[in-house]
Amino acid sequence: MTYQCQLSDREAQPTLVVRKRASVQQMPQVLGQAWGAIMQYAGRNQLTPAGPPFVAYYNMDMQDLDLEIGFPFPKSLSGEGEVQAGELPGGKAAECLHVGPYDKIAAAYEALQKWLVENGHTPSGIAYEFYLNDPQTTRPEDLQTQVVFPLK
Repeated sequence: MTYQCQLSDREAQPTLVVRKRASVQQMPQVLGQAWGAIMQYAGRNQLTPAGPPFVAYYNMDMQDLDLEIGFPFPKSLSGEGEVQAGELPGGKAAECLHVGPYDKIAAAYEALQKWLVENGHTPSGIAYEFYLNDPQTTRPEDLQTQVVFPLK
């Protein structure tokens, strides 16, 4: 797949998140539980997400990933228990769209990192994945994931 990498200027956005550590093998269960907890909190408070679910990756250790799992919301919220208030950072970012199975997304990271080097940009060290369609109703080859690297 050919990736169209580009710069974007992103607005900061309030979020509700759950911070977890997990291996890549545990991700489906951990993500499902975290998103479920956020949506239960949102439902109790008559809140609707303002965008697709996301995961922030604070490291790339596949056996001990440091994850922030969440949804953006239109306004700042307080959170409760493991569901905490957060924020997607505003500012310059590099991004590309991956279309296909999640287990093939490494190619998008490689393309984006190569593009950053070629264009003289430095990532902040946190990577975001925004899941633009539902894996329960979308064929794996049609899944869309926006990969975003905020820049320093």
